[in-house]
Amino acid sequence: MNFLAHLHLADNSKTNLAANLAGDFAKGNIADHPKALQQGIWLHRQIDTLTDSHELTKELKAAFPKTLQRAAPILIDLSFDHMLAKYWEEYHHLPLPDFAQQAYQALSSAEELPGKLSDIIMRMQQENWLIAYESREGLNQTIKAVSRRVSKPEIFDGAIDTVKRMDTEIEIAFRTFYPQLMAYSRIWTRQTPPEYL
Repeated sequence: MNFLAHLHLADNSKTNLAANLAGDFAKGNIADHPKALQQGIWLHRQIDTLTDSHELTKELKAAFPKTLQRAAPILIDLSFDHMLAKYWEEYHHLPLPDFAQQAYQALSSAEELPGKLSDIIMRMQQENWLIAYESREGLNQTIKAVSRRVSKPEIFDGAIDTVKRMDTEIEIAFRTFYPQLMAYSRIWTRQTPPEYL
């Protein structure tokens, strides 16, 4: 899952939005991070572990061409955010622009966030990343941006055309898997280890 899904799942489980997103940037032992972030980081890691190990996502990854196997997990995460934005009204009571503003506010006002996350919050808001996921053009731009940040951008060669071609398979996997993930995120919230509360 990428930024929009992690923020949505935090809201869905009534946990801290900024802390959940911090999980993408918080490395090492959870206990070494600020107390206010620990539950969110723990939940983020549960979400990522299930996403990576679930049969639906493993099958979807295997459907990507061999040349894109290394990039496939990232492309799935980005594509799932696109699907969530595209069908947002089915998953949340607030319109996406309103939710995005709430998320940006939560991130801007949060303290003790990992440095790399703090560094991008202003750009995320100015460029309205959470809304950009809604369009195919926005998804393509995100794929291009991610490919520029990796050490071997060639692993993304052909990614945009492939993701477009696999649109139906991606949508089926997302629509089947994501409601399960929403349910799990609420269960995990109740099962958070006490030391992270």
